[in-house]
Amino acid sequence: MSEPRAASVRVRLSRDRVLQSAVSLADEIGIGELSMRRLAQELEVVPMALYKHVSNKDELLDGMVDVIVREIDPPADEPAWRDVVRRRILSARTVLRRHQWARQVLETRTNKTPGVLAYMDSFIGIFLDRGFSVDLTHHVMHAIGSRMWGFTQELFAEPVDRSGESAPEVDSAVQQAMLQEMSSRYPNVLRIAMASSHDEGGAVGQGCDDQFEFEFALDLLLNGIERLHAEGWTSAATS
Repeated sequence: MSEPRAASVRVRLSRDRVLQSAVSLADEIGIGELSMRRLAQELEVVPMALYKHVSNKDELLDGMVDVIVREIDPPADEPAWRDVVRRRILSARTVLRRHQWARQVLETRTNKTPGVLAYMDSFIGIFLDRGFSVDLTHHVMHAIGSRMWGFTQELFAEPVDRSGESAPEVDSAVQQAMLQEMSSRYPNVLRIAMASSHDEGGAVGQGCDDQFEFEFALDLLLNGIERLHAEGWTSAATS
């Protein structure tokens, strides 16, 4: 008599498993291709099973944001606020580079989830707990802005193609004509653009180094914050 087959073990579905799987799937196929149906296929369940844990795709995306926010290193327990802030921002940037879709989702979310609020609260606490006034901290948070999440809008960055398709190549003759037109109409923009594209001996090498530019701007900002804190700056003094 043959032995009975071992029953296949089905992992119990939970909200955390749904969200973790959604993050992994978005990493693999991109956020544009992620859907409740595609996620259900990945989890080998019917789509309706997902709605017991997330009511719609917006709630799914909010939950995915909370998942990646938890990957950011917590603030270090040390007195030097500048080092703590810098390391935390660069940790957030590492997380966003790991999940290429995350910036797009963060920029479009309007709902402040518990994970987002907890991150913001702890980030503000870095300053308040180290002697910053509420007034200065308020303005510091405005100045830091999206850098808190590890990204910023780059002035000279190429627009992102949400479809994932490569931009068509521009004919060299057309490109040369465009450069000549720019040289007469927008000479200063062209000088900066050409310098960033061809300065092989510069600190960032050939082309703009995105990480270098991010850290350069971050350090510039932190230097200014450090000076204002040392001077006891208040917004009332500037009005």
